[in-house]
Amino acid sequence: MNDGIVLIPTYNESQTIAAVIGAVLRLDQTLDILVLDDNSPDGTAAIVADLVAAHPGRVFLMERPKKEGLGTAYIAGFRWCLARSYDYIFEMDADFSHPPAALLQLYQQCKEEGFDVSIGSRYIQGINVVNWPLSRILLSYSASLYVRFVTGMPLRDPTAGFVCYRRKVLESIDLNTINFVGYAFQIQMKYQAYLKKFRMVEIPIVFTDRVKGESKLTKNIISEAVFGVLKMKFNAILKRL
Repeated sequence: MNDGIVLIPTYNESQTIAAVIGAVLRLDQTLDILVLDDNSPDGTAAIVADLVAAHPGRVFLMERPKKEGLGTAYIAGFRWCLARSYDYIFEMDADFSHPPAALLQLYQQCKEEGFDVSIGSRYIQGINVVNWPLSRILLSYSASLYVRFVTGMPLRDPTAGFVCYRRKVLESIDLNTINFVGYAFQIQMKYQAYLKKFRMVEIPIVFTDRVKGESKLTKNIISEAVFGVLKMKFNAILKRL
């Protein structure tokens, strides 16, 4: 068992998952992989199962009975990792929007530089997004500004889903209280780490929109993020009082 593991949630990612796993396995730093599949009807889990057999002890698969959202998948993955001896737990998309090679930088920031959370940021050095329409860029960038204003977190990309957590961060957070399922989950996790005064750092990445498969962004996910941020801040204020 290695000290780091990459969690990759999937739903209908059969077109990219094998290539993404292969890219992670070829990195200079040896990282394990846990795929969290929500019963994809396109056969994603079967592809991963073959890779589990081909790479025993490096690739793992958790098959969930139905599609329950990004947040619940990651929480299940966190619990799986904490039941083992992993010290560095990564979040990563299955569609190559997150560059696998940047995992090494996230790892270095936590293991060698001493940060507790490292984040692959689209906005720490300008706007580094490829293949998104202007409307999507404006939505994402505006959301980041909104989250920073409401929460006070000094992060340029608080909605980012390319993250490395030290084990102690996840152990300190009551995972039962993480109740968002869409992209608001990413904000909620970082906000909990921020409130607990863990050291966070952002590194610049180039985010490239998927060329295969379909985006999971919906109006409900956007609404959850908008109102969820206000709810988080309100609850934090009540706890201080």
